[in-house]
Parts: sequence; structure tokens; C-alpha cells
Amino acid sequence: MKRFAIINADDFGMSAGVNRAIVEAYDRGILTSTSLMVTGAAFNEAVELAKTRPQLAVGLHLVLCCGRSALPSSEIPHLVDRDRNFPSDPTVAGLRYQFSRAARVELKQEITAQLEKFQQTGLKLSHLDGHLHLHCHPVVLEIVSELAQRFAIEFVRLPDEELNLNLSFDRANFLTKLVWSFIFGRLRRGGENLFRKKQIGFADRVYGLLQTGKISEEYLLHLIGNIKKVNLIEIYAHPDLEGTGKQELAALTSKRVEDLLRSHNFELTNYNELRMANFK
Repeated sequence: MKRFAIINADDFGMSAGVNRAIVEAYDRGILTSTSLMVTGAAFNEAVELAKTRPQLAVGLHLVLCCGRSALPSSEIPHLVDRDRNFPSDPTVAGLRYQFSRAARVELKQEITAQLEKFQQTGLKLSHLDGHLHLHCHPVVLEIVSELAQRFAIEFVRLPDEELNLNLSFDRANFLTKLVWSFIFGRLRRGGENLFRKKQIGFADRVYGLLQTGKISEEYLLHLIGNIKKVNLIEIYAHPDLEGTGKQELAALTSKRVEDLLRSHNFELTNYNELRMANFK
């Protein structure tokens, strides 16, 4: 049976090195999709690169921690500092969004501003996800669902991967993986219930969280060879021309990985193509 695989790169627009790695992974690898940081330092370059590659699907990589806001700090003082910087700790940011009414009001304004900035690029919004997955916070998911019709948000990433499958490849950071699997498993279930009511689509499985920063050719070969009974998967990575991103770029341009996907009946696709096929 034919299955579908979306291969996504996060952080498009973060830096020139990230941008070049992403387009290289698309031009000569298996990458089908990317997620744009509209407040990233290399945002303008990313938009221009995307426009010369119309088949590359581009979504919004919502930044609500470890980055800068779209709105000035005077408009969202409960979210950012004077330099428009969000908290660097996602836990601190998440608690603020949960318990501060003022922060929640400003949060909707900021999310709207980032969506509007994406809209102004003229690119078609493929999907929505978030930096460090803070978009999975229940408050953020509710806001996204409220804005979905206005901004044509039809697909949102909900991380979901088998803990045992990851541990069979790499048992490093066992306790962290256990905690993340539990937390994001609960967030996934909440997101599923909300999005089914709103008719917002999401992949059956999303891989990358438990191996974040360590996506390698060997990992992808192990992963793809062991995925069972799933029709639509998303694998996301963080290619770059520096640091661990070079390993991830190599994995995304591996002919062995591409061949294995096809031999396991995975057709490479993206959310734009799925939307045209009315796949949800």
C-alpha cells in the first residue's frame, strides 16, 4: 500500500547557513517542505530562495520562545523584553502563557502578527509548527484553531513517535526522552481532539523530537525500516552548514535514505500537495 512521507526542515530564515542547507537538501535531497521563521535574521533571503523554488512547501515556524517577536515590545510587554526577545526557557514561557491573562491576550496578537507577516510574503501557507514545539501548548493550540479559517491553516504539526523505536536505535538521554514522550503524548491527544472538531489535519506520526539535533543517515535508515502501518508521516530535521546541522544535511541528501523510502512504499509529498488531494 502506498504511504506518504513529508520531509521538513525547521528554522528557515534563522541564518544564511541554515537557508543554504535547506535549499541544498531540497535541490539534491529528499526535503519536500520547510518552516519559516518570519522574525529570523535571514528571513528576507529565505523568502527569495523559496520563491525560486515554487514546489518547496513553506509553512510558518511560530516563534514564541528563544527568538524575537514580530510586534514591538511596547505592544506585548508581558511576552518579551525591551529588545523583543522571548524567554530563552520554553518552560518559563509556557507557564507565563498558562497563568497570565495579560500574556494570553498579547499572545494572540503576536501569533496574528506572525501569520500576517507570512501572508505578506505572498507564499502559500503549507502548515504551521513552532520553535521548540511551543505551538503545542494548549493555550497556543486554541489560538491557532481560532485563527485557522482566517489564515487558511489546514495542517498543524503534532509530534508523535514511538519511544521504543527511538530507544532501539539510541538509548542516550533516556530519562529526557521518557519525559518528553509522556508530555508530548498528552499534548498530542489534546491537539487531536481540538483539530478534529475544526477539521485541521495532522500527520499520523511525526518523527524528530526524540532525536533532535542528532538526525543522521543511520538514524533515518533505522527509522524508515521500522515504521509500521502508518499512512502519513512527517520527519523533521535542522540542517545547517555548521555544527550538527552538517550531519543532518548529509542525512537529507543520502541516496540510501531516498531509496529506502521508496522501497517501503513511501511517496515523498508535502502539505500543499495533500491539500490539493483533499487528504486529511
